[in-house]
Amino acid sequence: MIKISQFAPQHAKGVIDVILPIQQLEFGIPISLEAQPDLQDITAFYQKGSGNFWVALANGNVVGTVALVDIGMNQVALRKMFVNSLYRGAEYSVAKRLLETLLQWCHEHGVKEIFLGTTSKFLAAHKFYEKNAFHEIDRSQLPSSFPVMVVDTKFYSRALSSI
Repeated sequence: MIKISQFAPQHAKGVIDVILPIQQLEFGIPISLEAQPDLQDITAFYQKGSGNFWVALANGNVVGTVALVDIGMNQVALRKMFVNSLYRGAEYSVAKRLLETLLQWCHEHGVKEIFLGTTSKFLAAHKFYEKNAFHEIDRSQLPSSFPVMVVDTKFYSRALSSI
């Protein structure tokens, strides 16, 4: 059974063990842990304002992640959406459940718009975002406070309505 939980310090190693192999081995992106200081202090980087970080747990082990960075003006940046390859797809719906948790958080915290940047290599992610009401935008349409990563080449946004 998959459980979605807010990040806690005991999840730190599991988060790194999910994200780095996907970045480095699966997609051949030359990025190190040292180049991602946010992963070395998740609580301080993500869990403030309208930001947060969630993990998907299978038998207590991290199998998926997603995060939000509060960028001001009731806007957030979606970051670190990763799912272990064994848990992708409809059987587990890990990505869908992580996104649903994130969207509920956004509604509860008055977030009006979500932005994200991704690499052109993550084709399945593009389809997932588009299927979930994210629209591709040009980099010039990002808010100035959006934290563009070196590997980001494709950008999306999703406006949220108030509940």
